[in-house]
Amino acid sequence: MAHTYANNFIHCIFSTKDRRPLIPATRMTALYAYLGGIAHGEGFSLLAAGGTTNHVHLLFVLPAQQSLAHAVQKLKGSSSRWIGRQFSWQEGYGAFSVSPSQVTTVKKYIRNQEQHHRRQDFEKEFTDLLRHCGIAFDERYVLG
Repeated sequence: MAHTYANNFIHCIFSTKDRRPLIPATRMTALYAYLGGIAHGEGFSLLAAGGTTNHVHLLFVLPAQQSLAHAVQKLKGSSSRWIGRQFSWQEGYGAFSVSPSQVTTVKKYIRNQEQHHRRQDFEKEFTDLLRHCGIAFDERYVLG
């Protein structure tokens, strides 16, 4: 085959250091726009962004030549510097592949994070996603 074709939809989640509420609500929209700019500059597309003061959810499309680890490193590193000197993201992240048939559902889920977290905290949300996706983890270490 002469060409490479890929459509890798990724739902990525990462939290602030120690899951502290470090993202000011007044800067969230600008943060999501900034993350979109990072993605564009790195050659991939950010389709949706959402979160709360202690974590973000992103839905992006990675091209075949882009590694997930590189994409997340760029997103976290650049945005951390943009938010400010006292800010840092927690080490690690969650990344879940998304079927093209579920992209609309995941976009809606990501955009409704504020409402979602009125009913469920981040820790439960994240471990539920790991379980749902069949990812093995140790409760003692999963959240750092």
